[in-house]
Amino acid sequence: MENLYTKDQGQTKLVKAKPETIRFLLSYSKSLNITEVDGLQFESNLN
Repeated sequence: MENLYTKDQGQTKLVKAKPETIRFLLSYSKSLNITEVDGLQFESNLN
């Protein structure tokens, strides 16, 4: 697991998301419905 991380963490930069992106992701996650029946998962977007 230790080999998955970079050795020089100083080169990474923080990326900020636009408010529109955050709003889209929040509304999508609110409308996503996952139903499980007999071990099968069904995903539906309640749009």
